[in-house]
Amino acid sequence: MVNSFTLSRNSFGHLCLQDQVGATHEQVVPVRSFPISHPNESIAIVDRDGHELVWLDSLDQTTASNQQLIKEELASREFMPVLTGIDDVSTFATPSTWTVRTNRGHTQFILRGEEDIRRVNKTMYLVSDTHGVQYLIQDIQALDKHSRRLLDRFL
Repeated sequence: MVNSFTLSRNSFGHLCLQDQVGATHEQVVPVRSFPISHPNESIAIVDRDGHELVWLDSLDQTTASNQQLIKEELASREFMPVLTGIDDVSTFATPSTWTVRTNRGHTQFILRGEEDIRRVNKTMYLVSDTHGVQYLIQDIQALDKHSRRLLDRFL
């Protein structure tokens, strides 16, 4: 382990960090540098003013209990459903209403324009709805043929 610190929760449920010299920092927050492309790498733990207290090149650089608390805290703050299929699109002109399947169930959202579909890498895309919710397509090739055909009309 490169970093010597301990994470815990206080009586209010806030994440606290005790550093290697024994100082306790209340209400710390883990922040991912690359939340989509490298979610378990390049993580900072910052104080409530945004000052970096700890830098982790990888989650493996800390204890299993610290890793669990970091993952729990990130999960409570980050909401990015994974889009697993597109069932219907109201129109191929924008704005259009999309009926989709996600890892969190079925839903509908409105796509304002083609610019709200952004390519992250060769196979990964982000789709943003009118409310700012971002849907992640992890692998466009993993979508069924019908979903890919609908998506291709907007790319």
